[in-house]
Amino acid sequence: MDIKFAEAAVEAILFASGEPVSAERIAEALELDRATAVKVINNFMLRRNADGGGLSVIHVERSYQMVTRKEFAQYIRHVLEVRRNVPLTQPAMEVLAIVAYNQPVTKGYIEQVRGVDCSGVVNSLVEKGLLEECGRMEVPGKPIIYGTTSAFLRCFGLSSLRDLPPTEQAQRAQEELEDKGA
Repeated sequence: MDIKFAEAAVEAILFASGEPVSAERIAEALELDRATAVKVINNFMLRRNADGGGLSVIHVERSYQMVTRKEFAQYIRHVLEVRRNVPLTQPAMEVLAIVAYNQPVTKGYIEQVRGVDCSGVVNSLVEKGLLEECGRMEVPGKPIIYGTTSAFLRCFGLSSLRDLPPTEQAQRAQEELEDKGA
């Protein structure tokens, strides 16, 4: 398969999907091995992201998605008459941070860390698609455990949870290691 044609096929797949598509699914569709498909996808992504157009390609976990550039959000909202996104509250940001750094966690764990009831905030974040139920703990009462979603990663511009900034504790530990090595 010609490289230009393969990249055009990747563009068509990502555009038509509207959701993240795994490299494996793209490889299967293009009848390529995964490594070759990833090279084609990454070449397309670099070219698309460098052209300065209205669309870009992002890498989220093991998937790729075509998205509009942030600088055009106001124009898209105007044309689609979408109401302005309501910013996340401080409690919502705190809950997201607790879950992102400690997942999977229960609502009880979040409440223990924050010291207040978090039911409303957790339910709101689940409705927004930023948190999801990941199952239940095998303890009495079988509490629901929560984790972040790929929408969380996209909203915060992360490819994976490894891209989260280090916590103060992790940063101090790193600095101590560097000091001992110097």
